[in-house]
Amino acid sequence: MKKMVALLLTTLMLLSMVSFAAAEEAIDPALIAAAQAEGELTVYASCEEAYMNAACDQFEKLYGITVNRQRLSTGEVAAKIEEEKGNPSADVWFGGTTDPYNESIGKGLLEAYQAKNASHLISDLYRDAEGYWYGIYKGLLGFMVNTEELARLGLEAPTDWDDLIKPEYKGLIWLSNPNTAGTAKLVINTMVQMKGHDAAMEYFKELDKNIAQYTKSGSGPSKMVGPGECVIGIGFLHDGITQILAGYDNIALVVPSSGTSYEVGATAIFAGNKHPNAAKLWIEYALSPDCVNLAKENESYQFLVIDNAEQPAEAAQFGLDMNNTIAYDFEDAKANTSKYVEDFLAAVEADSRFKTE
Repeated sequence: MKKMVALLLTTLMLLSMVSFAAAEEAIDPALIAAAQAEGELTVYASCEEAYMNAACDQFEKLYGITVNRQRLSTGEVAAKIEEEKGNPSADVWFGGTTDPYNESIGKGLLEAYQAKNASHLISDLYRDAEGYWYGIYKGLLGFMVNTEELARLGLEAPTDWDDLIKPEYKGLIWLSNPNTAGTAKLVINTMVQMKGHDAAMEYFKELDKNIAQYTKSGSGPSKMVGPGECVIGIGFLHDGITQILAGYDNIALVVPSSGTSYEVGATAIFAGNKHPNAAKLWIEYALSPDCVNLAKENESYQFLVIDNAEQPAEAAQFGLDMNNTIAYDFEDAKANTSKYVEDFLAAVEADSRFKTE
């Protein structure tokens, strides 16, 4: 009997060692050692602050590397690294939609890296073809509405994009600022792709009449729907889930009936960074369950895009239909986002509402 127990324990130990070795094989030990020799990493994060801190703390715990971090909207990150002209004050970018990432590629501000853990991405849609960014999650664009306020006003919830320009919604809608938020850039690109350029700009002229506020951050509207300051918020529906699970049961989520688009939340290395090995190690880590499985525990309920991660049950629980999406043209967005934003700002006669400070 003792021999059988000893044999069983030995087998379990060997299996554990094999499992550990398999996990370690995902990242080159030489890369880990080189990153640890650098000893430090600075992250600009465009995800929510709770997720940023959890991801950075976990990286420190796993590798013993100090992680400096700052939460900035994607537009703020893009503007900051452009200002620094190849001498960035951070090493990597974490989270936020890819349209600003693609603009930064065009300006030579990101560094390509062929990540080994990219083999776990469920589709090539979730990576830049040349390795300038990698997707870590995706989120559906839609509306979050305060059901109590709509009932008080005697209004039905909007069900599609064109509903938002109805006169009865004047002063009730919040959207983010495309000068600072990648979310707003995605909204602009989505309308251009669904309606055509000129029709989209006419649409935004009408929509602007109903906008009460343009927020700095893409998640800004969602945070004010529950308290009732914002009645209809345009943004990512996982941000609405965060607010519902925080206790706001007066929020309903709307997937536009004619179709919508989705963000790919990404991570990337800044060109000219000061900790190149730690930056590469971060990318490998960000594409692993060690990182992405932290999201659902830290106010982030996006759908994950790596095959060995655990999907958050909350995202499916709210019935978000990831199939009701357009065939988003990432190449058009990559080539034209800056121009479309300029055209949007001209169409709505941008004023002090769109200042970045």
